[in-house]
Amino acid sequence: MHIVNREIEGRSPGYWALLGGLGFLALLGLLAAFTMEHHGHIITGMNNQVVWGLPHVFAVFMIVAASGALNVASIGTVFGKKFYKPMAPLSALLAIALLAGGLMVLMLDLGRADRVIVAATYYNPKSVFAWNVLLYSGFFGFAAAYLWTMMDRSVGEYNKYAGFGAFIWRLILTTGTGSIFGFLIARQAFGSGLIAPMFIVFSLAYGTAVYLLVLFAAYGWSNRPLGDEVVRRLKNLLGIFLAASFFFVVIYHMTSLYYAKNWPFERFILMDGGLYTVLFWLGQVLIGYVIPMILIFAPATRANRTAMVIAAALAVLGALAQMYVTIIGSQAFPLEIFPGYDVKSSFYDSGIHEYSPSHWELMLGVGGLAVALAMVTFAVKILRLLPESLADEVVSLHPSKP
Repeated sequence: MHIVNREIEGRSPGYWALLGGLGFLALLGLLAAFTMEHHGHIITGMNNQVVWGLPHVFAVFMIVAASGALNVASIGTVFGKKFYKPMAPLSALLAIALLAGGLMVLMLDLGRADRVIVAATYYNPKSVFAWNVLLYSGFFGFAAAYLWTMMDRSVGEYNKYAGFGAFIWRLILTTGTGSIFGFLIARQAFGSGLIAPMFIVFSLAYGTAVYLLVLFAAYGWSNRPLGDEVVRRLKNLLGIFLAASFFFVVIYHMTSLYYAKNWPFERFILMDGGLYTVLFWLGQVLIGYVIPMILIFAPATRANRTAMVIAAALAVLGALAQMYVTIIGSQAFPLEIFPGYDVKSSFYDSGIHEYSPSHWELMLGVGGLAVALAMVTFAVKILRLLPESLADEVVSLHPSKP
């Protein structure tokens, strides 16, 4: 298998328009963060009941997707599938970029981002949030080392070790992210050991969908050959991961329905939740799972590249809807402070909490995503991350040993 990696030229007006557009969106995100810092979160839709708003939806999506973006590289190194190795550098880069964008949104949404130094100097080992400080830093380190061993032949002998380390750490990272919700027993939607493995499966689907979109864009806009076999395999991976995610969603809600105390919350999400019910059935289930899987596996569309792009894009939209329902819907449902009793007070201890995201929150979330994509766009111009060709005759199904 003769693979030659080259930078893209990046001299066309289209390239600079793309980079400039992403930079503009990133600046809008920084403007939103500055405005929220200056005026306070009173200008957002967040309140005393819904304290994690739309920026957290984008942040958690990107953090979870960052873990899944390493799928392609892990399959090539950890599982020994040489077919995927030429696509591994882009996989590692995308993982780093998505995590950076997600953490940017997360930190700038805190209101006092400068207070992060407190978390660094006064570590609380009992806090799941404190664990994630180490997990995020470790992921950056493992992914960067993994990418280094791919691109520098002098350290290529350590590639497998770096790949195994990155693979194990990404599982730990996503487990930690899921545990943030799984350990929050105060919310009826959470407090379940099923959430951590469910987030691992979500990461596989999210990351593969984003990787597929970036790969199509990179090779389509740079006029580089992209073979049908590459598309077929990545498409099948996405379909399998979407099916697995859908299965976990069904099991999660069936498990929750088994306990009578969770019936009011499940009724809220599945039937009476207004926007949250619509986002669950229309956004998460139909747009995020059913339609993409039909496009991927139906005989009439499974060989159509446009259908694959649409399927991956819908999977991303469905993932954002899923995070919205998971993060915000759980806060909108009132806390059960005194089980078995009705609580009425002037401090909104009962009733569904209202939340309408402001444009500042949307700007911050989109800005973080733009930062991640801008990092990838610039990196493929200055680093040899992409093979000149991924045509079927180049990426052989049975590569000979060097």
